[in-house]
Amino acid sequence: MCGIVAYVGDKDAFPILIKGLYRLEYRGYDSAGIALLNESLKIYKTRGKVADLENFMQDKDHKGKIGIAHTRWATHGEPNDINAHPHYSRTKKLAIIHNGIIENYGPLKEELISRGYRFTSDTDTEVLIHLIEDIRQNEGVDLPEAVRIALNQVIGAYAIVVISDDHPDMLVAARKGSPLVVGIGDNEYYLASDATPIVEHTKDVVYLDDEEIVTVKKGEKMLLKTIRNRVKTPYIQKLEFNLSALEKGGFEHFMLKEIYEQPRSIRDSMRGRLNARDGIVSLGGILDYEPKLLNTHRIIIIACGTSWHAALVGEYLLEELARIPVEVEYASEFRYRNPVIDETDIVIAVSQSGETADTLAAIELAREKGATILGICNVVGSSIARATHAGVYTHAGPEIGVASTKAFTAQVTILTLMALRLAIKKGTIETSRFQQIIDELEEIPRKVEETLNLDKEISSIAKIFTYARNFLYLGRGYNFPVALEGALKLKEISYIHAEGYPAAEMKHGPIALIDREMPVVVIATNRGPYDKVLTNIQEVKARKGKIIAIVTKGDKKVRELADYSIEIPETEELLVPLLATIPLQLIAYHIAVMRDCNVDQPRNLAKSVTVE
Repeated sequence: MCGIVAYVGDKDAFPILIKGLYRLEYRGYDSAGIALLNESLKIYKTRGKVADLENFMQDKDHKGKIGIAHTRWATHGEPNDINAHPHYSRTKKLAIIHNGIIENYGPLKEELISRGYRFTSDTDTEVLIHLIEDIRQNEGVDLPEAVRIALNQVIGAYAIVVISDDHPDMLVAARKGSPLVVGIGDNEYYLASDATPIVEHTKDVVYLDDEEIVTVKKGEKMLLKTIRNRVKTPYIQKLEFNLSALEKGGFEHFMLKEIYEQPRSIRDSMRGRLNARDGIVSLGGILDYEPKLLNTHRIIIIACGTSWHAALVGEYLLEELARIPVEVEYASEFRYRNPVIDETDIVIAVSQSGETADTLAAIELAREKGATILGICNVVGSSIARATHAGVYTHAGPEIGVASTKAFTAQVTILTLMALRLAIKKGTIETSRFQQIIDELEEIPRKVEETLNLDKEISSIAKIFTYARNFLYLGRGYNFPVALEGALKLKEISYIHAEGYPAAEMKHGPIALIDREMPVVVIATNRGPYDKVLTNIQEVKARKGKIIAIVTKGDKKVRELADYSIEIPETEELLVPLLATIPLQLIAYHIAVMRDCNVDQPRNLAKSVTVE
């Protein structure tokens, strides 16, 4: 849930490291630090933002061709200067940066204290660097071997990079359950928690697998091995995105840019997979597992947060079109409730980053029980992409804003294609109906563009409700997950309490909250249970609630009842989530901006939740 960047080569390390930390700010963090090696190993760190660290280091020694840097999201110990990374070993000859959690740090710490070690921080990370140094000194092994032995004693998740005063041209790194990528340059290496700090320097990367250790030296080939000491051959891949994807491109915030990218990201998710003219839907990434999908008696979709909402739309799609029973599970709960799974089940893991710790743990559990695991994620080479039997990339492009937007619509697009493909292969949909839907699906990017043209109107409505302390979002059928997602967006970035509910459930509790101060957002498009939603709106109006309605263009009935209406283009009921979510994203965005919130980096949140 924090960021790593490291460098060794012939260039000055500091500019690379500090810029890399800025690139990683989107991941969420509360402190930052850098270690540089030039004659001696020096650490500089501070609570706050990367800009605070840069200001702190203005009059410090920046020299060095090797260094490690980190942004921390507090787990063990409060966010302060002392707990910030990097951490020294006892002799200050070693330093470490670490993402993840060392679960058995307590017993390890007690053992080290009994040997005379003293700790300056509250972190689990400091325990690990002391352990590495203790092994190095007492067993007389080199640094890579000391790291390997130490990691065999560790329980938990980690991505680490270790730097040594004795090795001014070498870094040692390892991962388990937390991502780490190595960039290969000209007689130089870059390491990072994801590719964003690397892409401007090199396109050649190696993604480490769990329990792998890499030793990189300036001008030498990397040495890759497992913590069981088995040497491996690195698999070098090419990065598929450009530096421009990491820039705001004239938008005030990444979130707004990514909202506006959705016509392209939806189109890219369909490219090569949807041919409406010839009536073809294909998903090559899961083609080998299509027979199992067609014959399964159950699909289980596991996800967290926004991906869980996309998965819920997927449940509706797969059950309606392909007539396959679907269960949608929070990955964080799935692994702890002893679920009933067997080899006949298909488990689909959905994640933007492909690194979500709870989802990875759920995948591991499902694999142990013999299920077939498929993945839907956005990041090529991510852990989930490698942990699943097969899968589909969304091709949404890098998503920097912590509040996910284009990932949601891209995931829904993929699930729509999957449901359509299975339906036509199973014969659970008429060919004419299939063609009708894919023709409309092909039009969705254009209709998203049309919806984005409402931005100024939506901003004006949002301005009225910056006072609110609570919001209620209501939807039925396909629009229920949209209501959940709209409420989540508002909570994440504006810090206003919001709840999403099935509209009919309002009478079972939430209606007690409604008064003249309560804004109620209702997704009331003209397909599905439209008349029922009208009744729900009337119930809110009778209690003086303020209605913001998302309606189909040309609607009159809802407009007469609502205080404010936002018209979206007409589409198929099952495709409405791809359009209706756009105004809800914009409402949340504009309210957050007007409340002077940090839209791209909301408090307490991280982009990729890589710890439990």
